[in-house]
Amino acid sequence: MNARLFFLLCLWPLAAMAQGFSGLGSEADAEFTNPAPDPAFNFPADHGPHPEYRIEWWYLTATLEDADGTPYGLQWTLFRTALAPGERDGWASPQIWFAHAAVTTPDTHLATERFARGGIGQAGVEAAPFRAWIDEWVLKGPDFDTLILTAQGPDFAYDMALTAQGPLVFHGQDGYSVKSAEGQASYYYSQPFFDITGTLTLPDGEVAVSGQAWLDREWSSQPLSETQTGWDWFSLSFDAGTKLMGFQLRQTDGTTFSSATWIAADGTTTPYADGAFTARPLGETQVAGRSLPTRWQVTLPERGVDVTVNAMNRDAWMDLSIHYWEGPVDITGSHTGRGYLEMTGYE
Repeated sequence: MNARLFFLLCLWPLAAMAQGFSGLGSEADAEFTNPAPDPAFNFPADHGPHPEYRIEWWYLTATLEDADGTPYGLQWTLFRTALAPGERDGWASPQIWFAHAAVTTPDTHLATERFARGGIGQAGVEAAPFRAWIDEWVLKGPDFDTLILTAQGPDFAYDMALTAQGPLVFHGQDGYSVKSAEGQASYYYSQPFFDITGTLTLPDGEVAVSGQAWLDREWSSQPLSETQTGWDWFSLSFDAGTKLMGFQLRQTDGTTFSSATWIAADGTTTPYADGAFTARPLGETQVAGRSLPTRWQVTLPERGVDVTVNAMNRDAWMDLSIHYWEGPVDITGSHTGRGYLEMTGYE
């Protein structure tokens, strides 16, 4: 296979996803498996890949500070997307892997990406001991609770250690997360209780940092409806020890479909269905030639949440093969704290 054909084959599913992220709403081949209600998770196996499903990710974000209190953000994501279900050895593999890494400072957003074909050992995930890698980028540890993370780009790098201080949490109904009124869904759980410490290597030198990290696991074959154009996803960690995951999916008719999980300090969860969680833009910023809402009012009335979520760095645009906004946020109002915001489909 010549290099150009290999590159085109690698980018074909990414191009579909990049169309306002509506590719995630395209109907999957009938051979792929779809999530079903009442999942029975099997750990540690489910920390690993599910090649019978079309789309999957291991998604880490972290809010950090240095010794002077300067805030930073960090992202590391490994994605798997499939041309066909199942795995095969060598170049016959239908699995394609790609990864994003980013560091956000108050003044700078640095991001890079990697691509790999499955079946040749360049990328993959092993459940136990846990290892997720692409080239020299790796997230690994003896189990899912104790991990190290390393990644490098042209103008940054990081070397971090993570230790979980709480349990896994499951979103939706015991990990079955509905994404649309038509019933599209994914399997979705998180480890939102990581303490994280390590070193950022930036253009100005090394910085020792520490903070909190949140790792999402999600897989599906058609997670969105064809009428959904993108999403606004919030992971909010409040100073009181509670946490909130909430997202809204934007519909072509101007409405939204929302879902949320309230996470108590001990890891106890309460799911909230469509309409309980709201996110309303309060201000827009011109970023990369487009208007993006980088300041939000987020509410969950049942928990007394009415907060303003404001981007730490409004220019946190992921100018990669798939375009989206991802960065750390500050929280003020009824609750205070820090978190992360992801916005897709703003093309």
